Parts: sequence; C-alpha cells; structure tokens
Amino acid sequence: MPRHRKPKSVADAAEVVELLAHTGLTVAVAESLTGGLLCAALTEVPGASHVVRGGVTVYSTDAKHDVLGVPLAVLDNSGAVSAETAAAMADRVREMFGADIGVSTTGVAGPDIQEGKPVGMVFIGLVGPDAAVVNEYSFSGSRAQIRKQTLETAWGLLLEAVTQTD
Repeated sequence: MPRHRKPKSVADAAEVVELLAHTGLTVAVAESLTGGLLCAALTEVPGASHVVRGGVTVYSTDAKHDVLGVPLAVLDNSGAVSAETAAAMADRVREMFGADIGVSTTGVAGPDIQEGKPVGMVFIGLVGPDAAVVNEYSFSGSRAQIRKQTLETAWGLLLEAVTQTD
C-alpha cells in the first residue's frame, strides 16, 4: 500500500476499510460539512462493520455541543469552523464509540462565508491512540466540489495514519 496516496473516488474507501481491518483498528466519524458522506462511503464497503464503529453528522453549532459534547467555550471562542472544534469533534466521537481513531470534518462549503470564515476553509481532525492532528485546508470550487475534496483528503489522512501504525 503506497503511503500518502489520496483516494480519488468512493470506491477507494475499500482501501481504507481493508487497511483498518488488516491493522485491527476501528474508526468513528464526526461530520459537519460532509454531512455523512465519509461514513456512508466507508459503510458501502463489505466488511466495514468490523472496523467502522459509528458516525454522527452534527451540522449545526448546537448539535456539535448537544450531541458530541464539544465544549461551549471552544465553540464560543473559536467558532464551529476551527482547528479546536475539529480536534474536539474527533476526540469526542472516538470516545463516544470506543474507536481507536476518531475523524472529523468541519468547514465552509459555501456559497456564503460563515462566522467570517471564507468559503473553502476546511479543518479535518484525526485523533488516534498515540497522536492527534488537525489540518487546515483551503479548497475551491462549488459546494459539491469542496465537500468532495474534503472527503478525499480525509481518506488520505486516514490512510496515512493507519499506514504509520502498521
């Protein structure tokens, strides 16, 4: 399995599921701007039930707190679209589902700015047993294109993280 490979289609979710199964790791997903696309793509793959513990879509700011338990202080001080929120989402979903890895997506798909943050600003969080990372991205294109780029990038980060634990 090549490192740093960025999947290009939903079919490539199979690679993520297979690698998770090979390493014996599980994943849980907390999504905002991707609206469940990441978890849906993963669960399309036969055998996903062995590695996908669960997922939540928390599209509104209130849901990020009410469902996931993202601290109000984080949401008030940093906003729903921030590195701090992405980190809290990944950490909380990992804990909630008892998974080895938590992945989160939050950002602005457009067409309008949100909380003063530009269209295309995206944060992807990944929390695992030994490390946590949040990356910021600036994607362009239509709403659908931004969501697709987020999905593909999240797969790439997940592949990279799981490959490093193998």
